[in-house]
Amino acid sequence: MNTLSARYTLTSSQKMMIFVLSMSLYGLSNMFTELIPSVQLGPIELSVEYFAFIPLTLCMLFHPLYAAVGASVGEIIFGELMLGQFGGLGEVEKFITFSLAMYTAGRLVKDPTNKRQVGIAAITGVAIHQLLSSIVDIVKVWVGVEELEAVEGLAESIIVIEGVGFLNDVLFSGILLALLPTLYLVPRLYGKIEPLLGIRPRHKGMKYDTAAWISPKYVILSVILAVVAVGAEILSETEWNIAEWEDIFTGVSEQQLIWISIGAAALITVVTLIIMRSKAGKSDTGTETKNV
Repeated sequence: MNTLSARYTLTSSQKMMIFVLSMSLYGLSNMFTELIPSVQLGPIELSVEYFAFIPLTLCMLFHPLYAAVGASVGEIIFGELMLGQFGGLGEVEKFITFSLAMYTAGRLVKDPTNKRQVGIAAITGVAIHQLLSSIVDIVKVWVGVEELEAVEGLAESIIVIEGVGFLNDVLFSGILLALLPTLYLVPRLYGKIEPLLGIRPRHKGMKYDTAAWISPKYVILSVILAVVAVGAEILSETEWNIAEWEDIFTGVSEQQLIWISIGAAALITVVTLIIMRSKAGKSDTGTETKNV
């Protein structure tokens, strides 16, 4: 088969395995960020918001759609539901913006061994997520569903405040927790982790089973999803916010819930890896039998 016409296709079980692996790994990492304290330097808060290198790495090595959606679902399950809280419509905005950013980053990488592509995609993914989040916050203030909290010594402008926050998150989280780890992991895991799922490694001649990421269809769909995310977040600040709940686990402290969630995510991760290893072993045995 001509490599230029090769398609990167997956079976249903492989798609599910990528989804579950991304969900459990990112959910596990999110719980550890809850245990890391933040540092306040005047109006700027330095904190570990997320370990973005995990979904970024998986999106670049595997199909970005299932890895991105899996990571977003993992954040909701382990970072929200298992902690006894759910933000209702506000979770829709988080789900869309994060999935869209990670998916775009994964589609930017045609060759996982090309560090330049990997680096640009990693920082772009974080930048897209932070930019969308900042736009949502600005729109909420302009619409009037959220009040502007003025910061002493800083211009009372939501654009300035969000701009500073955007640069802080991209330069701090984007470089330390996304760019550098992703640059290290992707080239080293390439060709080693894919066989565990019975998936052939991606190469620059492969195309996804969908259109190019920069296609008009992708742009239109992204704009629609962004509008939906903004609308959902605005509604979440009003009385129309549905399915919001918190603190249903009486008698259990937040610290205990965090460790329970860590345990659950770790268990799912281990089980997933065992299943992956088992499938890879069966695949190798079948190949050897055919060769004999």
